[in-house]
Amino acid sequence: MNLQRLRPLSRSRIELFLQCPRCFYLQERFHIRRPSSPPFTLNQTVDALLKREFDRYRQRGEVPPLLAREGIEAVPYHHPDLPRWRDSRRGIRFSHTESGFEVYGAIDDVWITPQHELIVVDYKATSKETTPRPAGQWGEQYKRQLEVYQWLFRQNGFTVHPVAYLLYVNAVQDRPSFEGRLEFEEILIPHEGDLSWIEPTLLAMRALLEDATVPNPHPECAFCQYRNRVRTAFRTHYYEAAKKDIGSARNGS
Repeated sequence: MNLQRLRPLSRSRIELFLQCPRCFYLQERFHIRRPSSPPFTLNQTVDALLKREFDRYRQRGEVPPLLAREGIEAVPYHHPDLPRWRDSRRGIRFSHTESGFEVYGAIDDVWITPQHELIVVDYKATSKETTPRPAGQWGEQYKRQLEVYQWLFRQNGFTVHPVAYLLYVNAVQDRPSFEGRLEFEEILIPHEGDLSWIEPTLLAMRALLEDATVPNPHPECAFCQYRNRVRTAFRTHYYEAAKKDIGSARNGS
């Protein structure tokens, strides 16, 4: 496979490879994609409103109340490329020579400390009875997301703070009634990024795409399990249908 013809590699496609090399391979080599989920429009609205809120403090160069409350010495970073970094089709990019991939990711926000270190921030909207924690499969995915963003900023020559943040806004559930509104609590969850896995992963992705052999199904991949069950069901159906046809032909003769 000619890697020069590959489209730019998004952060989400790196995550797909880590979840299931077979699904990644089928998508990249044969354009067989996993079914897409419906858009989370409420989450997208919360995301847009958070960006507007932090942009107001960015324009004024002020410390947002959330950062003051948490004792974080930083302000929203003002940079002319911020709109591009936030654009899901453009994002912040870096061409990784060793793998041949141009890697990109679209951030939610970035703050800057008095020491001129950039803090990567990603917004998450949810509704849980308990305080949200980045645990399990989704939690690990969120951490890797922050780490890819940290890596991209470092590769672009920025000094990056080792700690990134997930800004969870959690819709509280203990209100007596809806009354046309949701109320949220804001929770900042720090994560000290480990970037050591990224470049080996890019090289492994390149090696996989250059291999003509389709990877085996991942044992924990629900999509691989679904494909296998569909294949088995169709084979059983056509086998039984073929037996009936043969039997009918013999009886007719």
